[in-house]
Amino acid sequence: MDDEENYALERDRMVEEQLRGRDITDGRVLAVMRQVPRHRFVRPVDLHLAYADCPLPIGHGQTISQPYIVALMTQLLEPNPDDTVLEIGTGSGYQAAILAQLVGQVISVERIPELAAQTRLLLARLGVTNVEVQEGDGTQGCADRAPFAGIVVTAGAPRVPEPLRQQLAEGGRLVLPVGSRDGQMLERWTRCGEDLQRERIAPVAFVPLIGEQGWSEAAAAGEGWRFSP
Repeated sequence: MDDEENYALERDRMVEEQLRGRDITDGRVLAVMRQVPRHRFVRPVDLHLAYADCPLPIGHGQTISQPYIVALMTQLLEPNPDDTVLEIGTGSGYQAAILAQLVGQVISVERIPELAAQTRLLLARLGVTNVEVQEGDGTQGCADRAPFAGIVVTAGAPRVPEPLRQQLAEGGRLVLPVGSRDGQMLERWTRCGEDLQRERIAPVAFVPLIGEQGWSEAAAAGEGWRFSP
């Protein structure tokens, strides 16, 4: 049995034990999680942990989220094939690659140029053509491509950034962790006319969302938010 066959078996196990065995019930999400090769998005030193139920460092003080959290946030977005969705925090590109199989277009914003460049190359090698990776302050969203049917934020925010509220389409869903550097609550906000309705989903722990509408670099560098380089 070659490596790719072994990884396929690990993905099957991941889906059955970590996702289907919990509260991931969307068949489309389960199918995509079974297909996308997470091992291509982790560092070589972490290949043996590629399908483990845990986040992993990817350099630059960032992490790739555990598979369950990726699946949960994707399920909460309720993605549709014609949707254009916005991702804040490209990171490794794994979440974007998952979304790319479920929606028409993904706009992903990454503040770290090295990660943005790395992800563009990787997605191209994997044949993913409907993800556009932009560099910039993700807390400002992407006004020139709004409104979005879904917005997912893969870093912990002190509050919901106002630009993201404004860029959410009618009936659209915004999924993000909100809280302090000691921990956040995963929330889903749904636009209903001028109002946004909030659901509190589960306690989580993410790297900080840095930007004008998020945490400052100084606050993010404080005690409690330290990750492997």
